[in-house]
Amino acid sequence: MDNLEIVRQLLEVGDDFLVAGHDHPDGDAIGASVAMAFILKAMGKRFWLYNESGLPEHFSWIELPAPIYSSLADLPSTPLWFIILDCGDPFRMGKELLKAIKPAKIINIDHHMGNPMFGHINWVDTTQAAAGEMAARIAMDLGIPLSGGLAEAVYLSLVADTGQFCYGNTRPETLELAAHIVRQGLNPGDFTGKYQNQWTLNRFKLWSEVLHAATLHHNDLIGVLRIPAALMRETGTTPYDCDGLVEFMRRIKTVRVAMTLREEKKNMIKFSLRSQGPDDVQRVALQFSGGGHRNAAGGSIVGTVEEAQNQLVAAVIESLALESMQREEVKKLDDAIEECMPRESACNIRSAKPA
Repeated sequence: MDNLEIVRQLLEVGDDFLVAGHDHPDGDAIGASVAMAFILKAMGKRFWLYNESGLPEHFSWIELPAPIYSSLADLPSTPLWFIILDCGDPFRMGKELLKAIKPAKIINIDHHMGNPMFGHINWVDTTQAAAGEMAARIAMDLGIPLSGGLAEAVYLSLVADTGQFCYGNTRPETLELAAHIVRQGLNPGDFTGKYQNQWTLNRFKLWSEVLHAATLHHNDLIGVLRIPAALMRETGTTPYDCDGLVEFMRRIKTVRVAMTLREEKKNMIKFSLRSQGPDDVQRVALQFSGGGHRNAAGGSIVGTVEEAQNQLVAAVIESLALESMQREEVKKLDDAIEECMPRESACNIRSAKPA
């Protein structure tokens, strides 16, 4: 029996579920948890949506099957099971939930590399583009139609974690799921308007200052953006207003790895890394107790912005060198095989000719 089947059976026999994504949620964390809540609602189960950070303002348009609680003390009853989605590390659940939760009651549904399997039931599939894609598989396995608010939540997950179907994690199955949702009635144009057009003037000001100070390193292969806490206070912005900056930096033609360094508080730097193709930034993030995916990862570093930048740039340079060496070795092997094969073929042809 695979883990999807185990999760499905537990949902059928269990009740009183708390559904949560990681704190400071992105589109997948919100989409996956909301989708799961819609599934439980369709099954007639008791459930509560929870996120320590609450629902971000720029996702206020999404349809919810129930309110999102930001304090466990406000719950009307005690959950028996905890469904944690899109959380590659238990510490990302938030301090309150981490302190209150019982590992024996955790259903861990995730797609991040390096997930430590912190649940009683762990369905972790790194081939999935988003945790919302996994929620959709549960719905389809249960015969629940992917329409209405459920479909919108799944589509949000897909769009958020694939960069609107542009990242390398976009599989044929991901596009087929999106097409199925559109056939069920979701209008991509209406959705995109709600999803993209959430910026404020303050966010424009923040981006303008941060991009103006962008720097390139290591023969322009590494792009760095710094986000000082003082600038965020000056522009009246929040960490959510920084979303997308690192992807924007990657648009520079020469950049193989882009990074943002956001000053969360004194001597605490939150970093995000992005790459494409074979460049593995998840391996870099792991060096600093971070995590994520091959082409999208992050974490935190204790120190100043300057110290964090020096450490990360050095780690990325080493990683790029290793990746280049590996690709060079593969190319040498491919060239050797290619050089050998025509001669062998020609020899075979010649030996087939009559004397």
